[in-house]
Amino acid sequence: MNDSSWGAPPQAGYWGPSAQGPVQGAAPAGPTYDAHDAQQTRPMPIVPEVPAHGGDQDDDRGAARLSGPLFRDDTPPTASHAGPSHRPQSPQEPMPSAAHQPAPAPKKTAGRDLGAAIGVGVGLGAVIIASLFFVKAVFIGVIAVAVVVGLWELTSRLSERKGIRAPLVPLAIGGAAMVVAGYVRGTEGAWVAMALTALAVLVWRMTEPPEGYLKDVTAGVFAAFYVPFLATFVALMLAADDGPRRVLTFLLLTVVSDTGAYAVGWRFGTHKLAPRISPGKTREGLLGAIGFAMAAGALCMQFLIDDGSWWQGLVLGFAVAASATLGDLGESMIKRDLGIKDMGTLLPGHGGIMDRLDSLLPTAPVVWLLLVLFVGSG
Repeated sequence: MNDSSWGAPPQAGYWGPSAQGPVQGAAPAGPTYDAHDAQQTRPMPIVPEVPAHGGDQDDDRGAARLSGPLFRDDTPPTASHAGPSHRPQSPQEPMPSAAHQPAPAPKKTAGRDLGAAIGVGVGLGAVIIASLFFVKAVFIGVIAVAVVVGLWELTSRLSERKGIRAPLVPLAIGGAAMVVAGYVRGTEGAWVAMALTALAVLVWRMTEPPEGYLKDVTAGVFAAFYVPFLATFVALMLAADDGPRRVLTFLLLTVVSDTGAYAVGWRFGTHKLAPRISPGKTREGLLGAIGFAMAAGALCMQFLIDDGSWWQGLVLGFAVAASATLGDLGESMIKRDLGIKDMGTLLPGHGGIMDRLDSLLPTAPVVWLLLVLFVGSG
């Protein structure tokens, strides 16, 4: 070890080698003093007894302060090597070390502001229920607004994180028209609106330079299918004679599935479901989602849906739990690819609109199809 590693000149009391040889009375005890050896090995500088900058409390020079051994197999410093302490230590009372103090047990947390999340959820639920059972047209407007905001969040994140410029204007207009066409003209209207929206995306992007055209229009067609087209199946459910109760069943089962997954997974979850996609999801949570959704499905089909049966509700609940989980994982995959936690910040405690639609969108066509198979289109 040389002096440069200590960052200080030799301490007082060390004279060093001399051209005249050893100094009388300065040679250390033991073997004969050798100037060559002195050039190769120098004594360690004397460490002052009082810290120059306040001891352990002063950290303004950015020096790292270690509270325990640097490596697991290092021996903790003994009292003779320890720095100054704030009070004397008796031989029977060893100096406390942070390395020997038990670490506090980790607490399970929800990861979000539950108060804000519950408040926003209740408010959204009140708006949806009020518009659903009083004026169907208002509920169609709610779906269209959610679609437009979701498209804005998705295209904004694609532009920010990947440089993909999916055209928002034709997507927003075509998406809202798609929802209305599905409610008014049924499945045929939804498919025609989807095709026209895709065509509008292709044409609109032609007004800009050709660089990146393929990835931009591909992302635009994907966004048109992922958000407004899947949301159109909610409008198709609403168009039935008992449409409000079908939509309510769809919403209840999706919410109950998510709630069951969270409650059971938070309390009992130990086995990861898809750690590379969503580390918070567990197999126990999936079982909770299936159990809760099947119980809710049996009740909804028995008491809310005309000509429905409890066993049909069990099938419906199982399908909803599966599609809601896959939808959640699908959006988690998108967010991981984009390197973000949430699609937006519009809803406190929830993230963005797309963070609430992730399980609803893929579940809508599943519920619509099973209800049509079980009780007809109405």
